[in-house]
Amino acid sequence: MTASSSSIADSIRRGLEEALVYAKGAADESLYKAHIPAKLDVKAIRTRLKMTQQEFAARFGFNITTLRHWEQGRRAPEGPTRAYLLVIDRDPDAVQKALRIA
Repeated sequence: MTASSSSIADSIRRGLEEALVYAKGAADESLYKAHIPAKLDVKAIRTRLKMTQQEFAARFGFNITTLRHWEQGRRAPEGPTRAYLLVIDRDPDAVQKALRIA
């Protein structure tokens, strides 16, 4: 991993860790201006990336059955997962780089 991709991965990792603390209600909310939507259209995110359900699940580490439940409205992603999906939606390349095996 290059210095640049290493710093990107570290930044994403820190952001996801902060999102977890925030989602658990343990963060000082006055320090954050992040908005994690209560609902996300997971199918729309996947469709914008032009991926099948299997490709999306495998690429980003989701269980295929869980992904299908989200897309069919049977379940909804919870706090940290919504934050992760939001990052995937906004910068899928950075997420893929962070998850890539060295």
